[in-house]
Amino acid sequence: MNLYTHAESNVRKTWIYLTGFFLFVIGAGWLISYLMGSPVILWIAVALSIVMSVSSYWYSDRVVIALTKAKPASKEEYVELHRTVENLAITAGLPKPRVFVIDDAQPNAFATGRNAQHAVVAATTGLLSRLDRIELEGVLSHELSHIGNKDMLLSTIVVVLVGIVTILVDFFFRMTFLGGMRSRSDRQQGSNAVFLVIGFAMLILAPILARLIQSAVSRKREFLADASGALLTRYPEGLARALEKIASHPSQMRSASDATAHLFIASPFKGKEQASWIHKLFMTHPPMEQRIAALRGMTV
Repeated sequence: MNLYTHAESNVRKTWIYLTGFFLFVIGAGWLISYLMGSPVILWIAVALSIVMSVSSYWYSDRVVIALTKAKPASKEEYVELHRTVENLAITAGLPKPRVFVIDDAQPNAFATGRNAQHAVVAATTGLLSRLDRIELEGVLSHELSHIGNKDMLLSTIVVVLVGIVTILVDFFFRMTFLGGMRSRSDRQQGSNAVFLVIGFAMLILAPILARLIQSAVSRKREFLADASGALLTRYPEGLARALEKIASHPSQMRSASDATAHLFIASPFKGKEQASWIHKLFMTHPPMEQRIAALRGMTV
């Protein structure tokens, strides 16, 4: 699969995820309404899934900007940042995305938006102060590659999916502990015991599965964006050096969130790295040493 067919594959995956998300929320709503003995919950779930699906498409950039506390980058204050983004966008054949800055010491960056015409690129102040021009160009080429590869919408939909699943499960367990299921379970006694156990298991596993999807999607797209970015600048070493500096920085982002971690070029969390297989399963980014080795093994 080349870069072009991968981009088309991401479009198809986007609609598959949207459809699956819609059906999943309806199914979860039906299950909760059955266990709670209230059909109103099903209608709420249907309405919620429609609203969240539509809003995740049209307002994905606004949601992520709000969650990460990014601010518009002034052209007067961030001249070099705007110039680099514009030059790379021209080279990539893309419209210039809106440019944002996050006031944070950790060097990091992300891209988001529903398509190239509504894309956003954001960088932390730590990234701008720590990297030289060639390294910054490498990072921004990586982010513009996410736009060219049509990764951003898929990634943002995963943010919404994880969030809404968490809300549904939290609602269910709060109602359960408040006694919302008591009357129904008393009436039916043991007849629903098996179904109840299955329902609990599904609702417990749902956020885990959502996180696994989030992590798998993120890891795959990072390797592709690294390669695409290196092809864009024709200098893989620039991005490799940038990743080394990003990996060596000790601080964690103040706005670090599980919901948006997979959007960044590197994990915004620090001090939580573990070597266990279960941790690697939920990692939103490939190990940095693998990414750097892959870049230094490229020929362009």
